[in-house]
Amino acid sequence: MISADTPLRFLKGVGPRRGEALAAAGCATVEDLLYVLPFRYEDRRSFTRLADLVAGMAPATLAVRVVEARLVRTRRVGFTIFEAAVADASGEGRVVWYNQPYLARVFAAGRHAVLFGAPSLGRRGLALENPDYEILDEDDGEGIHTGRIVPVYRKLGELTSRRVRSVMFGALAELEPSSLGVTLSAEVACRNGLYDRLRALREAHFPPATADPAELEIGRTPAQRTLAFEEVYLLQLALALRRDGARRQARGIAYEVPDALRTELARMLPFRLTEAQKRVVREIGTDLRAPHPMNRLLQGDVGSGKTVVALLALLVAVENGYQGAFLAPTEILAEQHYTNLRRMLDSGSIDCRVALLHGSLRAAERRRVLADLATGHGRIAVGTHALFETAVDFRRLGLVVIDEQHRFGVLQRAAIAAKGKRPDVLVMTATPIPRSLALTLYGDLDLSVIDELPPGRTPVRTVVRTEDDRRRVYDRLRLELGRGRQAYVVVPLVEETERSDLKAAIAHAAELGRVLPEFRVGLVHGRMKAVERDAGMREFREGRVAVLVATTVIEVGVDVPNATVMIIEHAERFGLSQLHQLRGRVGRGSERSHCVLMVGEEQGGGAARERLAIMERTTDGFRIAEKDLDLRGPGAVFGTQQHGLSDLRFLAQVLRDPALLEAARAEAQALVKSDAGRAEAERLLETLGGRWRKRLDLARVG
Repeated sequence: MISADTPLRFLKGVGPRRGEALAAAGCATVEDLLYVLPFRYEDRRSFTRLADLVAGMAPATLAVRVVEARLVRTRRVGFTIFEAAVADASGEGRVVWYNQPYLARVFAAGRHAVLFGAPSLGRRGLALENPDYEILDEDDGEGIHTGRIVPVYRKLGELTSRRVRSVMFGALAELEPSSLGVTLSAEVACRNGLYDRLRALREAHFPPATADPAELEIGRTPAQRTLAFEEVYLLQLALALRRDGARRQARGIAYEVPDALRTELARMLPFRLTEAQKRVVREIGTDLRAPHPMNRLLQGDVGSGKTVVALLALLVAVENGYQGAFLAPTEILAEQHYTNLRRMLDSGSIDCRVALLHGSLRAAERRRVLADLATGHGRIAVGTHALFETAVDFRRLGLVVIDEQHRFGVLQRAAIAAKGKRPDVLVMTATPIPRSLALTLYGDLDLSVIDELPPGRTPVRTVVRTEDDRRRVYDRLRLELGRGRQAYVVVPLVEETERSDLKAAIAHAAELGRVLPEFRVGLVHGRMKAVERDAGMREFREGRVAVLVATTVIEVGVDVPNATVMIIEHAERFGLSQLHQLRGRVGRGSERSHCVLMVGEEQGGGAARERLAIMERTTDGFRIAEKDLDLRGPGAVFGTQQHGLSDLRFLAQVLRDPALLEAARAEAQALVKSDAGRAEAERLLETLGGRWRKRLDLARVG
């Protein structure tokens, strides 16, 4: 017998060398292996007769007897052909494998085998080429590669899908059940119709004959639902304990927000707040007045006015004698927030020194800023990753605002919060997150949503165009530029490669310079140094550049109200949520703005056009995010690696099954309501193996 923590090198079919490589890739133990789940299944239960094979038909399963077999060595060095004549009751057939000479030891005349493959017509007639196989005479227990619903795995290190299947089957057969531990109590499992952990793993990898292939593909079998429930339940336990612990900590900061301060803040605003902003301000105000630390996620579409709400919260902290930190992902965005804050302060009577801190500051200016923050003279620090540095010390940090939080890892977010004594934390995102995903990833945060755009914003008109339309697109671009407007042109790569037909930023900027010689064309991309990139963005913001060719580094960018055109090359290569973020760079002013999604020559129709059509139909970021989530899954859409959750195996499935998500959350929250339940939850999380503990620790960090 083996245990869940047995190193993989001790398993048959792995060995020391492969075991080391797998461990380096993060798959070190048997438990790690068991959670490498199939990415699809093949139904190989129905058998076909040899006489019924037709070239081009779908892969078929056949039960045959080997008549004869031979290994053919070709003139090409190192290339071999192994062929076998096989038969069943309906007739005879031919099977061919390439570069697998070891099969000469496997297939011998008289042996019985099950084959799975697609027939094709070659120079020597009809044959099965490189089929999967199972020798029935071998004492392997039940068949695992044919004659059943077969799991298909992605290559794991050097292990092919077939080898992974064999190793997995052996591990499950030899595993000591008690070594897996218990993550779901009998009561929780019974209430939710779930299996025990070992049965769930066995049936998720090797479904029983009664399993429904359609249910398997969408992750809805009882075994898959059990593993999905377990994953979310453990994550929700970690988040619930973190949230409960935060509320039980020694008192945080309880701010006072007197009427006089409310009046002054309202007077400083450059415009009237929307009803959605007012609602969110009230929610944040309630948190700030409470004695425990605020942990709130502020979610709002591009241009919805999140920044103004955050600035109001920072000024409340300042007026209560505390300091604030505003963290932005890029220098130019930090500069924009700094400028907006200074502009607000200039229109009011609040005395507040604002410091700007980023990597490009000169040494003398940096020393001055650090001294101001350490002594408390600097009341608000606006900055980039430079705020994480150990040299940055606050005298009395009370509120941390993190803009575009998905750009920062959980440990970075924890590092900035640790510079104060239980400061309030407000994290913001312009990526619309469906409620189900927000509950899964941010179960420890209170959620505020600004679901209304300020008045006067004209919706961006979006169209999908192909290469045939390019001249017309450039004519419209020239017309807009002639009116004094500006444009973004986004491309997916920096340099052309021999294997890619994508437009490269460098080449495309040169092409536009030739097409539009009367206008200045700028260029920014991810391979530039930050200083060069910010300089290019600054030139565009100041109007010295008419067209900015860029990669997705502008996805989180600055306000340029004069930019009214966004052209996105090879739009089919981007996710919908990313396209929506890019589109949000225009339409920042009152002028009518346009977004043109250019589709590559070979991608102009079919699925790509259908997928992009939603961008033409709506500017609602939440609807777009839901569609993108359905098409690509959460990791691709929302970058869950930033949360330490990149290996959540069932996240996409859970998000499409809200009832399962809600049930797992309810069970986790019910458990931690009592002292005994919290102790039980802590014990459970502490007993989990390394892969679980690392992930859940990150969830509990931030």
